[in-house]
Amino acid sequence: MDFEFSPKVRELRERLLAFMDEHIYPNEALWEEQVAEGDRWEPPVLLAELKAKAKADGLWNLFLPSTYGKFSPGLSNLEYAPLAEIMGRVYWASEVFNCNAPDTGNMEVLAKYGNEAQQQQWLTPLLNGEIRSAFAMTEPELASCDATNVATSIVRDGDDYVINGRKWYISGACNHHTRIYIVMGKTDPNNSNPYLQQSMVLVPAGTPGVTVVRPMRVFGYDDAPEGHAELIFDNVRVPAGNLLLGEGRGFEIAQGRLGPGRIHHCMRTIGLAQRALEQMCVRAETRIAFGRPLSKQQSVREAIALSACEIEQARLLTLKAAAKMDQGGNKAAKDLIAMIKITAPNMACTVIDRAIQIHGAAGVSQDTFMARAYTLARSIRLADGPDQVHMMQLGRNLSREIHDRLSAGEKA
Repeated sequence: MDFEFSPKVRELRERLLAFMDEHIYPNEALWEEQVAEGDRWEPPVLLAELKAKAKADGLWNLFLPSTYGKFSPGLSNLEYAPLAEIMGRVYWASEVFNCNAPDTGNMEVLAKYGNEAQQQQWLTPLLNGEIRSAFAMTEPELASCDATNVATSIVRDGDDYVINGRKWYISGACNHHTRIYIVMGKTDPNNSNPYLQQSMVLVPAGTPGVTVVRPMRVFGYDDAPEGHAELIFDNVRVPAGNLLLGEGRGFEIAQGRLGPGRIHHCMRTIGLAQRALEQMCVRAETRIAFGRPLSKQQSVREAIALSACEIEQARLLTLKAAAKMDQGGNKAAKDLIAMIKITAPNMACTVIDRAIQIHGAAGVSQDTFMARAYTLARSIRLADGPDQVHMMQLGRNLSREIHDRLSAGEKA
């Protein structure tokens, strides 16, 4: 399996690294300062400036695979992986290149499942970076890891759909530039097939009956200016033309969306872990304790060595999953996607925790990126399905497939 960078990716990678060095790392403190000033849900002035530079440099919308035709820059999942890893080193950097969640997944949904009118109204401004979006699936009163549980109702009423329900941890919904929600709910709750009960509908922000109740915190962070909102949909009325794909197709759309979303999360968390390892090495060589550098301590050397091994294992597994997605689609790669979703966030939590420990009190302070990085990596263990769900499904698939293969006469 060839994981060598193509000439196109090498060139993009060098440009992206240079952009990060010149424009992202030097502005991390300024970003935090601008977010803290005034309205926290208004993106900092810095963001618009950096987005303009990235677009001018051709570092824009790199995430869409070539299968999306006119909307794509022509990169495969495998080609995008090392670029997403670089962006992931700073938690807000992906948005500079219009490669940030949840917008990436929502753009993929609109590109793959939206009709021409929906694409013109919502996909085009998202691709241009003019608006933000949100994906409203998770609900507080039920186990949303099982999408068939979703209880929000979507009821046809003449030429409209009426939506009622409560959602939470809806990333991006606090941002003042979010203009559209993709909402998952039930149009046919009594269907005997639980996977045909759900539908997805487009709800413009500001539609009467949509209320942003509060920003949810993640380990104490409100993640401004994006935020993770709790929302109420109270008799929200939208035209029937806002339905995506058709009634009963919501679960299908969710599965199509979450595969790429999961691998993007893994790519970015590998970037966080790699940066933590680098900072760990710098600290170990420059920090003196008991009369010698930390790097002379065996436990510190072991922490560095294990971290390098674990990062590379997760990276290679993620690249393999990306290659499989390119070759056979998301369904063919489902087991590998589950493996990386289990492996990469857990690895990042472990590596970042080691980096924090080697930095001592500084590791949990606002003076390093690591405390924020740890909370992000830990939350990714829940995003797009918790570890236990992926392990349950992966174990089921492997048990059945291996049993069937061996039963057919293949030797163990």
